[in-house]
Amino acid sequence: MNDYFQFKKFTVRQSQTAMKVGTDGVLLGAWAELTAASSILDIGTGTGLLALMAAQRNTKAHIDAVEIDFMAYQQAVENVSQSPWKNSISVFHLSIFDFFPSRLYEHILCNPPFFVSSTPAPFPNRTLARHCQDFTHEDLLKAAERLLLPQGKFSLILPCQEADELIAKAKSLNLYLSRVTRVLPTPQKAPKRKLLEFSRIEKTIAVNDIVVEFSRHQYSPEYICLTREFYLNL
Repeated sequence: MNDYFQFKKFTVRQSQTAMKVGTDGVLLGAWAELTAASSILDIGTGTGLLALMAAQRNTKAHIDAVEIDFMAYQQAVENVSQSPWKNSISVFHLSIFDFFPSRLYEHILCNPPFFVSSTPAPFPNRTLARHCQDFTHEDLLKAAERLLLPQGKFSLILPCQEADELIAKAKSLNLYLSRVTRVLPTPQKAPKRKLLEFSRIEKTIAVNDIVVEFSRHQYSPEYICLTREFYLNL
């Protein structure tokens, strides 16, 4: 795998991070409704991908990005400093439990630890990035609830089972699902991920599907339309 991923307007270096650039993060960064937000928070920024995508989509927003892993934090700082939006993004090395900013946020993003009951990954930093151990989905919801403005939105991506469990837990914190997109790898396969948007206001849920590929590297029109401002070859 390359030590960097080249997008149209920025480069993500990823040699020091456990989780590399992947379809999930790009989907979330392109799908979330960020263009009207003046303040955006990326929880667990990793390489800084979501923060950079948010900055490209909304040049007027200030973006804070929090990362607990020191090597990933350093990589995110490097990627932000070499991007066109270095003055719009602030990266913090700390746990979200210890993050008490002076502002609340209009939009919170997270590409979170996915798996709550599966076998841990063989490398500690990858386990931290992929599995809920010290940081659970309940913790994530509580952090979002604490840091979200009354009119704010919280967006994330999860495997379908974990997504459904999180939707149920969110209601107890008065965070209500407002939009969901089911992600199908191909038209013949069942959804593998769900893109979720929550708000503090209970309303009719907007539901749709997106297919990633018809066949290997033959991307669907919907996927191309969503991500073409980022990927070099779309």
